[in-house]
Amino acid sequence: MQRPLSGFRIIELAGIGPGPFAGQILADLGAELICVERPGAGLGLGPEAIERRGKQFITVNLREADGVNLVLKLVAQSHGLFEGNRPGVAERLGIGPAACHAINPRLVYARMTGWGQTGPWANKAGHDINYLSMTGALQAIGTRDAPPPPPLNLLGDYGGGSMNLVIGMLAGLLKAQSSGEGDVIDCAIVDGVGAMMGVVYSLAQVNLWQTRRQANLLDGAMPFYRCYATKDDRFMAVGCIEPQFFTVMLETLNLDSTEFGGQMDPSCWPRQHQTLEELFATRSRDEWAQLFDAVDACVTPVLDYQEATTHTHADARAAYQTIKGHVHPRSFPVFASVPNEPDHSVNPPGSDSRNILESLGYDEAHITQLTERGVVR
Repeated sequence: MQRPLSGFRIIELAGIGPGPFAGQILADLGAELICVERPGAGLGLGPEAIERRGKQFITVNLREADGVNLVLKLVAQSHGLFEGNRPGVAERLGIGPAACHAINPRLVYARMTGWGQTGPWANKAGHDINYLSMTGALQAIGTRDAPPPPPLNLLGDYGGGSMNLVIGMLAGLLKAQSSGEGDVIDCAIVDGVGAMMGVVYSLAQVNLWQTRRQANLLDGAMPFYRCYATKDDRFMAVGCIEPQFFTVMLETLNLDSTEFGGQMDPSCWPRQHQTLEELFATRSRDEWAQLFDAVDACVTPVLDYQEATTHTHADARAAYQTIKGHVHPRSFPVFASVPNEPDHSVNPPGSDSRNILESLGYDEAHITQLTERGVVR
């Protein structure tokens, strides 16, 4: 039983942020993922990083002509390649889309950047927080009386970036199979986040969203969709948007629905906020979690990343495994007919260089020469 991408070879030109995670997803799905790292660079996440699992690693000096030729040899035998350099860098190195397609016209060449390949900011530096700030997403997050908080890098780098890249690569591979032609894919984080913001524009069309922060359906403005502090300074997440779940929450909390007020009555919300804040503060998080575990009210404990791995639901789904002392999330999505267990091996930089060179037809003398010259490590 092979995984969905078995038989596909994809080259990852090593970078940081969304690229390594996209590569991990593709490797988890069964692709032969060859990561080309530059000497002294790596992925910036440490030798045991989960993003390294299931990949082969070769360290190549791309400032040497022989290093560039080596990558092009890989391109000739691959289905896809992705890189995360600023626009024009890959071209200057001699491994841009034109050079690669001259060797392999079927290659899917994906380019991962923050701002995209075109536009006045295409070569501008940036990070997750900057991309979010330019899409309206960052302004919408947080409380009205404080600056917007950085939502980790999950929303921009990984949601708008990695998933954007993976979707593009998979669609490109399907297109190449049917048409025999490769493509160049512009994967910009601002585009990915902008697309995810479509729901905000849709809500605004029916007057359910405004630009003011903490004044909307999903941003904590409403008492039935926010987090509440508990007695032990932890939190419970309340998400009972639908009226039937709202009713169950009130029943579980022993609150009279008539006295509490209507769910969608804005005049009641200030008092409802206060009532729920005071009530949730009377018990510990785990006491509330146990109470709500038995009902369907969309009320759940807020876990930290370590607690998440041992929750009964995660345990039942084998969502996490500890391999050599390191926690690994399972691969996703889960396929019914193929193995879902990823390759948990995490290889250090350059560990697969010799095997990859031999697969490309390099003999021992040539490998020794490339190594001694520092072209390959």
